[in-house]
Amino acid sequence: MEMDKDKSQQVDLDEMSEDSMSPDMNLEAALKECCTALNLFLNNRFSDSLALLKPWKSHSMYHAMGYSSILVMQAGMTFEPKDMNAAMASLGESLQTCQRFRKKTGIVETLTSLWSRQPADNLTEEEMHAELCYAEILLQKAFLTFLDESIIGFIKGGMRIRNSYQIFKDCQALANVTEDMEKQRSMYVHFKGGVNMGIGSFNLMLSLLPSKVLRLMEFLGFSGDREIGLSELREGAAGNSLRSILSTLTLLMFHLYITVILGTGEGNLTESEALLEPYMEKFPNGALILFYTARIALLRGNFTFAQEKFLACIAAQEEWRQIHHLCYWELMWAYSFEQNWREAYRYADLLCKESKWSQATYTFQKAAILSMMPEEEVIELGENVGEIFRQVEGLRLRIAGKSIPTEKFAASKARRYSSSTPGKLVVPALEMMYVWNGFSVVGKRPALTKNILTTLEKAEEQLNDDQNPSVYHVDDQCVVQLLKGLCLRQLGHLEQAELCFNHVISSENNIKHDNYLVPFSMYELGLLHKQKGDFNTAITTMENIKTNHKDYNMESRLHFRIHATLNTMGSFSAKCPPSRTPA
Repeated sequence: MEMDKDKSQQVDLDEMSEDSMSPDMNLEAALKECCTALNLFLNNRFSDSLALLKPWKSHSMYHAMGYSSILVMQAGMTFEPKDMNAAMASLGESLQTCQRFRKKTGIVETLTSLWSRQPADNLTEEEMHAELCYAEILLQKAFLTFLDESIIGFIKGGMRIRNSYQIFKDCQALANVTEDMEKQRSMYVHFKGGVNMGIGSFNLMLSLLPSKVLRLMEFLGFSGDREIGLSELREGAAGNSLRSILSTLTLLMFHLYITVILGTGEGNLTESEALLEPYMEKFPNGALILFYTARIALLRGNFTFAQEKFLACIAAQEEWRQIHHLCYWELMWAYSFEQNWREAYRYADLLCKESKWSQATYTFQKAAILSMMPEEEVIELGENVGEIFRQVEGLRLRIAGKSIPTEKFAASKARRYSSSTPGKLVVPALEMMYVWNGFSVVGKRPALTKNILTTLEKAEEQLNDDQNPSVYHVDDQCVVQLLKGLCLRQLGHLEQAELCFNHVISSENNIKHDNYLVPFSMYELGLLHKQKGDFNTAITTMENIKTNHKDYNMESRLHFRIHATLNTMGSFSAKCPPSRTPA
């Protein structure tokens, strides 16, 4: 039945042209047609969705926004210059389309609004929606501008974000003012849903920032309250608006990625499953839905089921190969958690060959996985580990003139193979697993954690037996001790884990290259104290990192994790509003 419905929609799309459509596309009709386009998109019919939106993208704000949003998503996944340029051009056209529907103001009214920022309460319904669409498109344009490799691009992006945020705030005030009058109208739910999504996303993402940065953002007019952010997004996701799926996807991204990589490693998987459930029923073969279903299974430690769902996601569509690349990345880690290095290598190799997103990271990952395999197996595959590591430095990207932290870390590790005294990395795939907070995932499976501990103990034994230690010897020993401590803590052996972390911390003066090891070991020691219930020692340990350690690899990532952890313990410096946070 569903297939017949899809076929009939396909016929309609094929016969559609701008000349054959109604000469007038009012707001209600536009919203209805964009909901149809969204359903096509979630059913993997990406081209059909674009085809439905394209004829009206110069005449309807919602068609313009929908069309541009798909191109931005595509550009963000491909990183191809032609896709980036197409998305940026479309965004510019969409802003012009929205501008035509925004309230026209005279010079005096414009100056007054710039001074007081009081939202007008006499906007028409169409003008209200135009403000909302304009803010969303401006935010997307800011995102693409950040990918420009210049400080000018960075400044432009920042200004657009501030402008977008202020318009969302104005729309929120409008929604509150007009709620009683408008809530009976079918289109109000779409406006309110957009406000929920915009205000919620801004508050949630800004709440992740460390306190000092958040104080600066507050000075610039932003606010970052996590509870407000979550509340707004939950309200948006529970509604029945065009943007409900965007609120849902933002919450899923927060729970399943951001809190794992930049937080404590513990996303709200129960809420994620509840958010996804209605879409699983409506779009059972939707690539995005299958992808997030698999991601939840992975974080629960159900690696076999996750692998099956990622493969189903790959099989679901061929049009957007970039979704395949996301699955390759996840499959690489799913097999790495099991130390099935041959399968992990397969997906790392596919990423190197097909994806443009971060070639330096993929190449390092491929070489790191090969380093975990027996030498004869590497030879059988026709690979040269040292040669692959030496390629990493030349593949690095710069965004807004800055290095990507993970690529910078990978290049610093790979540099060992290009030095005058080259040496092998000890357990690079497990070290990168830690960088992505993978030990919090594999920790759900004690048997697999024990297997990784066995691998680390063998590496430790080899280092101890080394009769001719290299200049990297102490660094390598400390890498192993840090990772051993993680496994032991996951397995509940807290005293042994504490010895491992303290070993690294006490070796600070002898570590020559891996300057991240001591602050990260202190952080893990703080987590151990938290696990034991000694919150005061945990907080003191983490505050000491911020005070006494600077300029090490992945410093920002650790500060994000510290901020998230302090939040869970009710630390004053993390909990109180930025304006009252002690310096």
